Amino acid sequence: MSEIIYKKESYEIIGICMEVHRLLGPGFLEVVYKDALEYEFQKHGIKYQREKKYNIAYKDITLKHSYNSDFVVYDKIILEVKAVSSISDDFIIKGLNYCRASECFLTIIVNFGEASLSYRRVVMDDKYFQWLDRIS
Repeated sequence: MSEIIYKKESYEIIGICMEVHRLLGPGFLEVVYKDALEYEFQKHGIKYQREKKYNIAYKDITLKHSYNSDFVVYDKIILEVKAVSSISDDFIIKGLNYCRASECFLTIIVNFGEASLSYRRVVMDDKYFQWLDRIS
């Protein structure tokens, strides 16, 4: 069994997400949850960037359009915030692309749109550059 990447940091982030969900519940727009998360990250002294821009390389150029992550936490974890009925496979595929664009090895997709908070960990395997979806 392989070790969980960024275990301590992931549990801390997910714990904060659970607190936000416990207090706000489902039904708000994503931006409301992002504002609450930003407050909690500041309160807990957690290093983060909100709406960090990543350029997308294609062959020998940089594409005109870029990707903005919801959060980069601890300079190494992408946190994507959703407020939908469930986390779809499309979000997992995007999570893999977020890893590749950011060169981070972990994207956490967290969904505030359900009665209970749900999340998925999407991990990039750097040894073989294969994309793996691991749920913890």
